[in-house]
Amino acid sequence: MPFIQIKVVEGVFTAQQKREIVERITDAMVAIEGESMRQLTWCVVEEIASGEWGIGGQTLTADDFKALARAPGVEP
Repeated sequence: MPFIQIKVVEGVFTAQQKREIVERITDAMVAIEGESMRQLTWCVVEEIASGEWGIGGQTLTADDFKALARAPGVEP
């Protein structure tokens, strides 16, 4: 049984977006393994507090991630 854990920064994604993440990730697993995997695939969206992520030695906040998503050439 697949267990898929997705970590996101708290306050970046709406409840609807998190539901869509779960649906699409499950659909991807089903596309690979077959429809019988749908009922066996567990997805967990875990929110990490803003400022508790780090990249390149720098912490990032929810506002930093939102600014990155608005950057030219980045699709939401």
